[in-house]
Amino acid sequence: MIPKYRVRCVGCGEAVDDISLLSCPHGHDSLLRTEYRSRKLHLVPLKGMYRYLDWLPVTRPLLPSAGPVTFTSPELSRELGLSWLSVSFSGYCPEIGAGLTTGSFKELEASPTMQRLAERGGGIPVIASAGNTGRAFAEISARCKKPVVIVIPENALFRLWTTAPSEDIFLVAVKGDYSDAIAVSNTLAEVPGCVPEGGARNIARRDGMGTVMLDAVVTTGRLPDHYFQAVGSGTGGIAAWEAAMRLVGDGRYGNRLPHLHLAQNKPFTPMVSAWEERRRRIIPEKDMPDAVKAVSQVMSDVLTNRNPPYSIRGGLFDALEATDGKMYAIANAAGEDAMKFVRETTGIDLDPAAAVAAATLVQAVEQDIIGPDDNILLNLTGGGYQRIREDFSLHPIPVSVTVAVDEARDDIVRMLEEWIAHHG
Repeated sequence: MIPKYRVRCVGCGEAVDDISLLSCPHGHDSLLRTEYRSRKLHLVPLKGMYRYLDWLPVTRPLLPSAGPVTFTSPELSRELGLSWLSVSFSGYCPEIGAGLTTGSFKELEASPTMQRLAERGGGIPVIASAGNTGRAFAEISARCKKPVVIVIPENALFRLWTTAPSEDIFLVAVKGDYSDAIAVSNTLAEVPGCVPEGGARNIARRDGMGTVMLDAVVTTGRLPDHYFQAVGSGTGGIAAWEAAMRLVGDGRYGNRLPHLHLAQNKPFTPMVSAWEERRRRIIPEKDMPDAVKAVSQVMSDVLTNRNPPYSIRGGLFDALEATDGKMYAIANAAGEDAMKFVRETTGIDLDPAAAVAAATLVQAVEQDIIGPDDNILLNLTGGGYQRIREDFSLHPIPVSVTVAVDEARDDIVRMLEEWIAHHG
């Protein structure tokens, strides 16, 4: 059988024999990228994100799944003075067909990641999260009865719930921030029976998020001129770039990559700082001199990754360079104004990160960075939480263990080993 796809290292250009790897076997500091056998996108007769199964690194859906929804809002377009504005919404709003019950586009990552892991015969995934990713993997775990390990900052526990009872989740609360959760998850991923989920290095996550671009282009019939999104790690921006490159290769939707317009939330803006000087490397003491304080002051702490895939080959720096992109630093007040603006014009209550994206578009319009007749795609990465609470009973996820950043991890490893013996 001819394989559906192969995996290639962006750094050295060589195909990777073991497609389950997360890194180049030759040691290059580079992302791996999927190359699909089908150069043209063929839709399959499924609903949601799995309409795009052709360009997802799995052979079948994990379970029925919703997906991103592309729509137009005459009132939003009129208020912004834009003739060709399309909005991609990855959240919950039945009136426009949006059915992601986690309220986040992280669900687009979780479903193919869990399915690919099952198809590759892998172990229990360990996920570090600032909240939304953890909720997405928890929801998929609850629905398909597959075990996961989730590590999350203690102050983000309020973001974790499922719409079905969950019995297969080992939840670790860390007394620290997202970067501290990542450090703890790295330890737990080495426990026998567990595997690191991979984050930005995971092709299933990036290609899952890439369905936002696929859906928009299939809906509108063309690649946009400009793409707007708020980013924490930048993985969503990388995914949009990679999907756009595949669509250019398809040949039916245009031959120019959209300009990426990506935003971080002030005062935590390390990628903005580095990109403004066209530096590939983030310098912590210059770009985030007081990271802990900055993280505490943003309206959207899911946008605060201290170790983003910015410098790595195939990462966000390369995506911005290839698309002649731009980065923005958005203040909380602008994000809050945009949240109210979108609610009034579309009726959707936004996740704070999506509000930052909307504020970015507002700023680009006000500063004449984009033209009134440009073709625009605004990616609103989450929202609809009020409606979710109305339509579903939400189940909190019990914490398995709480750990301090500087605490010895022998006990937590032993607890996880015992849990795996029962759930694995």
